[in-house]
Amino acid sequence: MSEADVKAYLTYLAVNCKVSASTQNQAFNALLFLYRHIIKKDFGDHKDIPRAKKSKYIPVVLSRKEINAVLKHLEHPYALVVKLLYGCGLRLFECVKLQVKNFNFDAGILTLHGKGSKDRTVPIPQKIMPELTEQFEAIRKLHDDDIAADYAGVFLESQLEKKYPKAAKEFIWQWFFPQQSLTFVEETKERRRYHLHDRYVQEALYEAVRRARLTKRVTSHTFRHSFATHLLQANYDIRTIQELLGHSDVRTTMIYTHCVPSRTLKEMKSPLDF
Repeated sequence: MSEADVKAYLTYLAVNCKVSASTQNQAFNALLFLYRHIIKKDFGDHKDIPRAKKSKYIPVVLSRKEINAVLKHLEHPYALVVKLLYGCGLRLFECVKLQVKNFNFDAGILTLHGKGSKDRTVPIPQKIMPELTEQFEAIRKLHDDDIAADYAGVFLESQLEKKYPKAAKEFIWQWFFPQQSLTFVEETKERRRYHLHDRYVQEALYEAVRRARLTKRVTSHTFRHSFATHLLQANYDIRTIQELLGHSDVRTTMIYTHCVPSRTLKEMKSPLDF
């Protein structure tokens, strides 16, 4: 396989197959790895290869009426999960991995360990505080029952269990959305509890959207998009929204400006008329 073959293949992807920029980049990086680490050959300079165009993606956003229609067809705990996705702008994995220690009810703050291991804080919606408190008490009872049954604790990620050997059984480390059944670990003969699997949330959400008869393609991420867009419509500063979403670059957040209709000079109001 020569440099010409590489160029011809990447050109074929962009020109003939019209793949996305990310697909062409993935193929480029795979070939680069092959040359550098497997066949040990010079990859060459391929700056003149036609690049696939980056598509301009505009997120799907729901109205409050559409969000309420979906929530009406969701049962606990999925309804509470979706309320947190929309009310706090969470990613699905951030929501299902919430632990008791992430909630500061006195301060009304939720601390998140998000994408790229970056922490951020968001305000807890006061409207769902009773539901969160009720879930908190349900977790406490479940934890008491688990301890009485001598379970081995929750599954902890990374090297946390080595760092904190007793953490798996401590209440603050329990999942806020625990899986209903315990998981038996064959290697250690222990029973442990995992968090609610995101697949169950997606299945429940798919059925709720179908029953609500929405004509938009809705995923769990749609509620995060709606959170950002509705804040923008409420005149929140784009930098504030960036921090709440946990975006590294404000340009990522700027995509939501395309979801808010612009106003003409004729439609605008004077501050005296507010």
